[in-house]
Amino acid sequence: MKRVILIAALALPAPALAEESLMERGMKLFLEGLMEEMEPALEGLDEIMRDFGPALAEMMQEMGPALSELMDQVDDMTNYEPPIMLPNGDIIMRRKDTAPELPEIGEDGTVEL
Repeated sequence: MKRVILIAALALPAPALAEESLMERGMKLFLEGLMEEMEPALEGLDEIMRDFGPALAEMMQEMGPALSELMDQVDDMTNYEPPIMLPNGDIIMRRKDTAPELPEIGEDGTVEL
């Protein structure tokens, strides 16, 4: 009797397992197709990164201190309107009217807190 119950219990989930297996196979085939389609683009991106990677690293090494200094002067980017580029190439960053007042910088470069 125990064998009959065991066989019946094992037979019941078989259709569910078959459906799950078909879904898994379908998803696997879909993802494989997607990877095949993306492979040329990813290879192109890899080549671009090999070409520009050293130049980008050098630029960040040179620009890093300047960007850090700029971020020290600009308190919070959410306090500014989007930048506007003028025809002569100048860039204007206007501070929002709702932004808190900036602390005054003394002649010796110190900020009174």
